[in-house]
Amino acid sequence: MSGKSFAAIVGAETSVIQSLLTRAAGEWRDSGLKVCGLVEVLSKDSSRTCGASVLRNIETGETFDMFLKEAPAHTSCLLDELGIINACASIMDSVPQSDLVILSKFGKAEAVGSGLFDAFERASSLGKPTLTSVAPKFHYFWRRFAPEAAFVQPDCKQIEQWGRGLQHRALGQVALTKVA
Repeated sequence: MSGKSFAAIVGAETSVIQSLLTRAAGEWRDSGLKVCGLVEVLSKDSSRTCGASVLRNIETGETFDMFLKEAPAHTSCLLDELGIINACASIMDSVPQSDLVILSKFGKAEAVGSGLFDAFERASSLGKPTLTSVAPKFHYFWRRFAPEAAFVQPDCKQIEQWGRGLQHRALGQVALTKVA
């Protein structure tokens, strides 16, 4: 796991993973690292069973809708790819200056080269350490994109261990604080 610049948290509900990503971003930023990216935040509209969340820019706090209010006629999926693409665009200029990138997930949109895919590609091309999440049904697509990526259990110590493994190569002398 150490030294792999991409890692995906697996094995927990979205809310747990997004909480871990948010916490890690805060801890690493507090330690002096430049962290950019997007995390998924549960929307206040709890009446919706699908699509009750937004993407939040870690640096600016700006939020972006991830889901449509109604599905288009040709599908039952509420995913708002344009909203996700706009969220992605909001961080693209920050990726080159960052020490670490956090992207909420590699999922349906990213599997077909949309959504946050451009941010994943940019981080990869620049060698930026990137932490994300991947649901089991998208592991195949994730492995095609990032075959050397580490899989991390939803555990603060494993996230910290992954981060420490990057210190020598990507983060220089800045130590990652414990994400606990």
